[in-house]
Amino acid sequence: MTAKPLADDRLIVALDVPNALDGLKLAGELGDAVNFYKIGLGMLTGGGLALANELKDEFGKKIFLDMKLFDIGNTVEAAVRGLAQFDLDFLTVHGDPHVVRAAQEGKGAKDMKILAVTILTSLDRADLDASCYKAGDVQDLVLERAARAMEAGADGVIASPQEAALIRALPQAEGKLIVTPGVRPAGAALGDQKRIATPAQAIADGADHIVVGRPIRNAENPRAAAEAILAELRS
Repeated sequence: MTAKPLADDRLIVALDVPNALDGLKLAGELGDAVNFYKIGLGMLTGGGLALANELKDEFGKKIFLDMKLFDIGNTVEAAVRGLAQFDLDFLTVHGDPHVVRAAQEGKGAKDMKILAVTILTSLDRADLDASCYKAGDVQDLVLERAARAMEAGADGVIASPQEAALIRALPQAEGKLIVTPGVRPAGAALGDQKRIATPAQAIADGADHIVVGRPIRNAENPRAAAEAILAELRS
């Protein structure tokens, strides 16, 4: 009898649901097929931290807390120090160097990885113009922000799969993590994502982890959808 493969930590499932009860329900449906979960800002007032602790402490899951922290250095440091007590695995901050340095100070000796957000995968050049970002190609700006964040001490970056290969080629990226949202299996709806790739392509291009939400969460059979993505990664 062939042994069932263990859950593949390269797949992180986004628990972008209204509350902790819905998050536990989805995690229960996915069972041992998935070992790594992302809990974001939208869940914060719905028991997100309690859910993170329960999934980690009672079920042994890995947790990516996607807070995208941004503030003055002292505030970021204090926030990260408070979050570090929960022994979570990944935490996001904005990739501005002063934010990254403060986050590293805040986590202290904890093994929680500080991941820097470059440019959100839902944004294109028109969005950046509206936000008064400096001129330039989106990919060039992502690379510049990624390099500066890693130089400031980020353990890795969050970036579109379309930039993963370029970031992986940066000298600053040696030994760093690349985590890619904006991943869609072939044929899946794009939603609000504009810079996307398939799961296998994202990994081939240098990503260490992919984040998938709606294609799994909205599937008729979420576990089957997750297993199909895992099969694609293993192939």
